[in-house]
Amino acid sequence: MNQNSKILLLLLFCLLILATFLSLFFGGSEHISLNNLDFNNFIFWELRFPKTVTAILAGSSLATAGLILQIIFRNPIAGPYVLGISSGASLLVAISILAGSTFQIFNVFFIGKTVIIASAILGSFLITLLILAISKKVNSNVVLLLIGVMLSMICGAIQNALEYFSDANNLKNFVVWGMGSLSNTTNLDLLIYLPLTIIFLGFVLFFIKPINAFLLGENYAKSIGINYSSARFFLILISSVLTGLTTAFCGPIAFIGIAVPILSRMILKTAKQELHFISCMLLGSIILLLSDAIANSLLLHVTLPINMITTFIGAPLIIYLMFKNKSW
Repeated sequence: MNQNSKILLLLLFCLLILATFLSLFFGGSEHISLNNLDFNNFIFWELRFPKTVTAILAGSSLATAGLILQIIFRNPIAGPYVLGISSGASLLVAISILAGSTFQIFNVFFIGKTVIIASAILGSFLITLLILAISKKVNSNVVLLLIGVMLSMICGAIQNALEYFSDANNLKNFVVWGMGSLSNTTNLDLLIYLPLTIIFLGFVLFFIKPINAFLLGENYAKSIGINYSSARFFLILISSVLTGLTTAFCGPIAFIGIAVPILSRMILKTAKQELHFISCMLLGSIILLLSDAIANSLLLHVTLPINMITTFIGAPLIIYLMFKNKSW
């Protein structure tokens, strides 16, 4: 790691601390003073704390998943949202919520949450595998991305049909989940979300060598003794689980997975993916924390959808990439 990279990562870490502070004490309509902070402060410990931790976990997960997918597909505008992976997770969650309401399994907290988590992970994994299978038949990255968009629209159409034929109570439950929010996660949810996210983010460290090799192509990866198919499968599994977990707890969040890896490459300008892995986690957390702070403070007594803020941040980066036309 050169000196510039160390300085940049240190600056990002300092920004993360600042963004965390802003989220904890100013991330809502009511500001919290350090003088009023104690263990009985309901707003801080029951609302702000789980929301802030969720933002860090979600930002790190989506950014890492996006980095993995962009490397596997060798395309800088691949990501969980663009390729329809988030839509696949949403579709399976929609089906599970409707079925869960029918069989009354959501009356039990643990069982209901488990079903949603498993459905989100399964949906994201199935769409990712389908995209990967199609990529073997299609040489054009543009065509592959368009296919991903079409898959996303198909999942959306099926989801709309389910919503149309569902009753008012089921529809309300799903719409509330699907709006995308960091505020729905409780401290009890973090007992599931936190350890699983840390474990699967940690798994990425075991695949840093294959990730670096993938940048130079399949033949190079095989020539240095990497089991290309196996490594690709497990990396896809990791990205799907990270996307599915975040979608399960936060709903679909746009553009973090695609924009953050691009921003990381713009800032660091290095081919060492272990550095991008660290910077993506930091940047993803910072952007999502600041997005949530903006969503909660831009309008008085009104919380804006988190997807609206992340889209305003992510879309210009994608447009910039199109005009810049960088080679991968």
